[in-house]
Parts: sequence; structure tokens; C-alpha cells
Amino acid sequence: MKLNIALLAGDGIGPEVIDQAVKVSDAVANKFGHEIHWTPALTGAAAIDAVGEPYPDETHEICVAADAVLFGAIGHPRFDNDPSAKVRPEQGLLKMRQKLGLFANVRPTFTFPSLIDKSPLKRERIEGTDLVFLRELTGGIYFGKRGREDGDNTAYDTCTYTREEVERLARKGFEMALQRSKKLCCVDKANVLETSRLWRETVQKLEKEYPEVEVSYEFVDAVAMRLVQWPSSYDVLITENLFGDILTDEASVISGSMGLMPSASLGEKTSLFEPIHGSYPQAAGKDIANPLATVLSAAMMFETAFGLKDEAEAIRDVVNKSLAEGVVTEDLADGGKAYKTSEVGDWLAKNI
Repeated sequence: MKLNIALLAGDGIGPEVIDQAVKVSDAVANKFGHEIHWTPALTGAAAIDAVGEPYPDETHEICVAADAVLFGAIGHPRFDNDPSAKVRPEQGLLKMRQKLGLFANVRPTFTFPSLIDKSPLKRERIEGTDLVFLRELTGGIYFGKRGREDGDNTAYDTCTYTREEVERLARKGFEMALQRSKKLCCVDKANVLETSRLWRETVQKLEKEYPEVEVSYEFVDAVAMRLVQWPSSYDVLITENLFGDILTDEASVISGSMGLMPSASLGEKTSLFEPIHGSYPQAAGKDIANPLATVLSAAMMFETAFGLKDEAEAIRDVVNKSLAEGVVTEDLADGGKAYKTSEVGDWLAKNI
């Protein structure tokens, strides 16, 4: 198979972790007889520096033409520390999601047998955890009307959802639940928010079309609590943009490191795959960042975008092997030998 993949390294540690995912992907492609054509493109602070725009038209054209997009991370302290900046790297991410129609963010949370005692939660709380969040990605407060008034002393951000936006995300959740444990949780704040009441109404109507799926409805604050008490009680969770942003970061540390969790953003045509961690600018250029979340994002890409399950499993197997044998970066070394980012990538590719 010929795979045409857009490669958006981004900022900070993005280029370093992306390089390792490319090594591993090329090794898998070689093993299974595929051909990958990588097309690099600019985004984030790197794109602002080059052309003054965080998601240039040229980058968008490359993404649209690709079969999938592999993405690193964006963000830079000089923008984070300047609230008055008119152009920001994160604007490029929102623009990319909107223009590519990436409406469903898929974030799995699972444990690794060799790392289970590195989790901040007790072993008995997290054993067996294997859940996935579907976060709506192109609506809600991040895309609503916003502004200042009252002489710049009052600010507002508006959360807006349409029934269509909720339904297309919810259907993805029901379909995913059917392929897993047939359990779906709708996360909202329907006791307070009108948008949440729309979410709950819409999901309740869809229940009739998926009688095999057991559906529950929980308030977001209750889910935030239960994620650290009984994460293994969840399977598929669906929620709106802001709630999903917060809860998925909470869930990500259950595994023991935020540097281990992959994600996918699904669209009507092109889908994007990325680690959930940020650009970690303090580590940029030091060859110390954990590349495993990006490598596992590549595994999601092989399976989800191309239907290549054996190739994806080969990547996941070698990642588990690296963790079991201690071929890890400093965040997971725990007093043992800490491998460089590039050394981990080389080891993974060689073992594939």
C-alpha cells in the first residue's frame, strides 16, 4: 500500500518526537511491504516565524491532499507569556481543526503492565483501566463568540452547540462502544447548562438506535472525581470541547506519564494523529523528550486511517517491549539508565 502522510512537526520537542515516529513508521512499512510518502509542512510558532501565520494555506493544502496527518506539538513561551499577542500558535491548531473538519478527538487511556506502579494512583484502583474519550472538537466555548466590553473590564466567551454537532460526535461514540464493551457515558453539566441539556436530549434520542449499548449520564464534576477513584468502571465517554480538554489531561496521568498517551482527531475526510502532550519547550533540542506517545499515535494512524491492524499491533508490541526492558527516556528511567529520544527511536525501529 502507498501511504501519503502530511508531517507537521510543529514547535518545541515536536520535531524530535516526530523524527522517532517516522523511524518507527518507516520500519513497519518496510517490514510489511508498504511505501510511505512524507510531506513536511509548517504550523504553530515555526510557521509564524516563517510566514507570519500559524496554519498557512500551503500547509492546509498539503493536509487536504494527504491520506492522514501526523502531528507533533505547538506552542512557545514567548506567546504564552504575552497575553496581548494578536497571532498565536494555538490559533493555528483551532484553524486546522475547523478547516479540516476534525470534529471528534479520540483519546484512549490504558495502563502498561511494567509501569503500573509509576501511576500516582494505587495499583488496585487502576488495574484493568482501558477507556476512551471522544471529545467534540470544533464547537463549544473555544469557537463561540468572545470579546470585551465595559471599558475592557468585562470579558465573555460563549458556548454554543447545534444538535447536528452533538449527534455526529455521539454516533461515533455509540459505534465505538459497540466494538468495545458496549458501555457509553455522556458527560455533561445538564443541571446548570443549556448546551448540556441539548447534549443529553440528543443522546437520549439516539439510545433507541443502539439498544445493545448501556448508556449512563454523569455530570462532569462527578466524572472528574470518579476518574481517580474507579477509572476502570468507564469504557467510552463522550463530551463537549472544554470538558473533554480538561478530563482527558486528568485521565492521561493514570498510566504514569503524560508522555505515553496518543490521540486521533477524526474528520469527514482527513484525520490527524498526535501525542496529547504539549511542546515542552524546556526540553527542546536536548534529545531527552519521551517519544512514545507520538510513536503510539503513529500506531493509531496505521489502524484507524489505513485499516492496518497488524502494523499497529507491531508498533504497540515493541513499545511495550521497550518499557519492559527499560529502554526509556529520563521521565521513566526512575534511577536507571536514561536513553536519549533518538536512541529510543533507533531501538524501536531496530526491534521492529
